[in-house]
Parts: sequence; structure tokens; C-alpha cells
Amino acid sequence: MGIFTRFRDIVGSNMNSMLDRAEDPEKLIRMMIQEMEDTLIELKAACAGVLADSKNLEHQQQANDRRIKYWDDNAKLAVDKGREDLAREALIEKRRYMQKAESLSNEAVEHQTLLDQYQDDIRQLGDKLKSAREKERLLIARHVYASRKMRAQKEIRRMDNTDTIIKFEELENRIEQMEAEADLVNFGSKANLADELERLAGDEEIEKELRSLKATSVDRMEARVEALETIIDDK
Repeated sequence: MGIFTRFRDIVGSNMNSMLDRAEDPEKLIRMMIQEMEDTLIELKAACAGVLADSKNLEHQQQANDRRIKYWDDNAKLAVDKGREDLAREALIEKRRYMQKAESLSNEAVEHQTLLDQYQDDIRQLGDKLKSAREKERLLIARHVYASRKMRAQKEIRRMDNTDTIIKFEELENRIEQMEAEADLVNFGSKANLADELERLAGDEEIEKELRSLKATSVDRMEARVEALETIIDDK
């Protein structure tokens, strides 16, 4: 494919439409960017060639103009010296270089037209390449987002799966059972401790009551002794 054919295809292409239809837009746009870069390099090289030719043509025109002036001066000199034959030959040479000057001028116009076209093509392709690079960054960002979203959706669907829900419920039941068993262990320890404390409290009450009975018994004994002593003293 020639450089101008590729250029027309690239510039005339609808990038958005192509990307929408592509199975792998990211890969396609990278290929498009590579194609644009290669074509742009060729365009710039061709433009540089035309520019070099234009410079060379300009030098030829300057040299040709010098030859025209040279033969014109010689024709005038020959006329002044009365040598019409030499003047005629000089004018013939001058006309030949003037014809060449016209040809060089037409060629220069063509070179300038081609140079302007190359520069315009380079500008258009540069704009297209800039747009493609911007789209590449956007596509990569969208691709990353889409990939993450897809993984998230798959995970959500997996979590919504009946088997997964059952497994979670079984795990939840198992944890609840373990918590209940732990509570029973703690409950038994607490119950034994409470019983012991209650027994100690009950023992303390019994001790108090026993001390009270002893004190009452002593009081009764002392009262009997006092009563006997009183009877004896009365006799």
C-alpha cells in the first residue's frame, strides 16, 4: 500500500465506529497508532525530499538567471561593437536559457504545491495521531474499569449462588453452636462459683445462729446459778 493510499485511509476512517465494532479495541487502536506513526515518518521523509529538491531547483534558477544576464550582456556588447552576427548568437543562447527559466519556474510552482500538500497532510495526520493517543489512554482506563467491574459482578453472582449461601449458613450455624458451647462452659463455672459463695454465706449465717444459741445457753445457766445461790442464802 502506498503512502498516500494509507494516508487517505487513515484520515478518512471513522475511528469511533471502528473501535465500536472491534473485538479488542485496545489492540486495534495500538495498531492504528503504529500505522499512523509509520505513515507520518514516511510523509515527513518525503516532504524533506521535496524540500531538498526545491532548494536545488532554486539554485538552478539562480544559475540560469546568471546565464540569461550573461548572454544579454554579450548581445549588447556585440551590438555596440557592430557584430550583429555575434549579437544574434548571444540572443539565441539567451532565449534558450529563458525557456529553461520558464520550465524551472513551472517546476518550482509544482514543488511548492507538493510541499504545501505534504505539510497539510502531516498536520492532518498529526491531529489524527494526537486524537488516537488520547483515545488510547481513555480506552486503557475504560478497559481497566470494565475488567474490575466484571470481576466484581462475577463475585456478586458467586456470592448469590445457592451453594455459597448454604455454606455461609452452615458456617454461621457452626459459629453459633460454638458460641453456645462456650457459654455453657462459662455458665457451669459461674454456677459452681455461685453455689460455693451461697454455701459460704449460708455457713456464716449458721455460725452466727450457733453463737447466738451458745450465748443464750450461757445466759440461762448463769440465771440458774444465780437462782440457786439465792435459795441457799435464804435458808
